[in-house]
Amino acid sequence: MGWLGQRGSVIPLLIPYIIAANTKNLLFLNFLYIHLPPRSTLRRVRLLSDRPIPYQLRLTRRRNLYHTARAFDRPAHYLFPIRDRGTHHLVRLHFHPLRNNYNDLYGAEFHVVVNGFLLLRNYRIPKSDNFPVIKEFVIPVVSDELEITFIPSEKSKFGFVNAIEVISAPQDLIADVAQFVDFEKNERINGLLKNGFETVRRVNVGGFKVTPFNDSLWRTWLTDDEYLISGDSSQKIHFGGRIKYQMGGVSREVGPDNVYNTARVIKSSDNSIPNVNMTWSFEVEKGYRYMVRMHFCDIASVATGMLYFNVYVNGNLAYENLDLSDITNRLLASPFYADFVVDSQSSKYLVVSVGPSNMSLPRAVDAILNGIEIWKFNNSMGSFNGEVCANFVWRSWRKGHTGVLLPLVAAIFLLLSASMFLRRRRNSSVAWSRLPLDVSEANLKYGNQFSSIKA
Repeated sequence: MGWLGQRGSVIPLLIPYIIAANTKNLLFLNFLYIHLPPRSTLRRVRLLSDRPIPYQLRLTRRRNLYHTARAFDRPAHYLFPIRDRGTHHLVRLHFHPLRNNYNDLYGAEFHVVVNGFLLLRNYRIPKSDNFPVIKEFVIPVVSDELEITFIPSEKSKFGFVNAIEVISAPQDLIADVAQFVDFEKNERINGLLKNGFETVRRVNVGGFKVTPFNDSLWRTWLTDDEYLISGDSSQKIHFGGRIKYQMGGVSREVGPDNVYNTARVIKSSDNSIPNVNMTWSFEVEKGYRYMVRMHFCDIASVATGMLYFNVYVNGNLAYENLDLSDITNRLLASPFYADFVVDSQSSKYLVVSVGPSNMSLPRAVDAILNGIEIWKFNNSMGSFNGEVCANFVWRSWRKGHTGVLLPLVAAIFLLLSASMFLRRRRNSSVAWSRLPLDVSEANLKYGNQFSSIKA
């Protein structure tokens, strides 16, 4: 680990386990350069929590991420060089507040800005036993650098971070088109690639928890049990065969095998078709637009052309008579996903459902779902947290520190003025000034030149 020293505006600095990677060539960085404001200082905090690290963390190598943290009392800028301009990048921020007799990171409150997007505003780690807290965003990057800035809030005056991940996203992770669904219309929209996204939920339906070590993009997929509100007649299934990824279709970076080889299904056991749906409910923040990605892979049917079902988002019909075999070129166990965009203006819950359609067949699978992802769009201000922009946060911080900046600016102005005054005075009188008795060889040389000119 490196200690921060005041060596100008750019200094090499080791921080606790910063990870940068892309999907083609995983690369671990031991250090990177941090650009700091003039005369800024950071506090390096190396703490051990007064509570033991949870058992599940002790079983993984990630436990080392949360033994240390970087605390800061002024804006700190982390710069990552970007090779794939114009692509989205996953940004993960890891937080596990530490506490000892000298420091208490539970009181930290701060903002986070990435390339003009306001990711977090007045963010304070929630007090719970559910640690670590990992905030994940997908940010478009059009420049050669991705800059992550942490800005302490005026309330706490400091912030912290345990680890940062920056991962170059595969080209097919975010599509530019999706289906917009509400109670009035169901239409195709485009232009999604210009937006940033915050990951709200990532769920493995019918399966077990998928950890980062079983996902090529180091994602975590939670089980769906706590979100399932209607599905008593559903069944969990597991597929032991090979998932058939097709050229031009879904890749393993979009969804791993562990998501597509498990599912929940509705099956009819006799000549009647169940009149039930499987429904999941997720709590979201009102006032934002969300994208719902639903992952499908027919690992339950005995033949193609036997599975037809409907898809609903917030109670609205999003896809009628979905035929997976038609989409996957008559191939079973081949993955497919569908993206739906919804507004959440009046409700704090986002609800998705699948169920039989009027084309469903008896004694067959009548609905299936393998995975669900929910992302929040940034708003028109480029923010994921409130109707304010990144510049507003910067202006607020600078305004709160005017008392410190003004004397500094005044001192610099006085020094420059004095320097210019002395330089002009020296230039106007140097030919007539007597040399001091104690001069360097270089000054004496110039003094002799002036004397010969005068003569």
